Amino acid sequence: MAFRSLSLYPVFNNDALFSDRFNRIDRLFSQLTGDQPVTGTPEYDIRRIDEQNYTLTISVPGWKEKELGIETVGGQLNINGKKEHQNQSKEDGWLYRGINRGDFDLKFSLPENMKVTGAKLEEGLLHVLLCQEIPEHAKPKRINIGDGKNSSVIEHRK
Repeated sequence: MAFRSLSLYPVFNNDALFSDRFNRIDRLFSQLTGDQPVTGTPEYDIRRIDEQNYTLTISVPGWKEKELGIETVGGQLNINGKKEHQNQSKEDGWLYRGINRGDFDLKFSLPENMKVTGAKLEEGLLHVLLCQEIPEHAKPKRINIGDGKNSSVIEHRK
């Protein structure tokens, strides 16, 4: 299980930092020895489309829609994959299987007012569409500065 914060800036909590370092070390040793990496969390990209819309793209080659799950709970986005286990043997023709097919569970902490608006799976990529709608009362407001002569003064009265 991996926990990620959906932010434009990286998260520097101890768990995420350790997990990322472990993943990099694991990949390095796997490249040197030719073994498969132990970790199996899919790679992902976060792209800003415009002021309010974002796309979270997760690499899930070989996965089917019915094997993937997306849900939001509170301020958290959970994406998981559970493969349908099939009996695969050398009789099926497989000589080597290097594409990761292990179950995974990704968790992202969503910023305030961010909602999932849709998802689509195409060409081995899961695209999760996100929209951050900031309410009117939370948007910045410009306050005009008067010259002191024509500006109105609000007095507090008891």
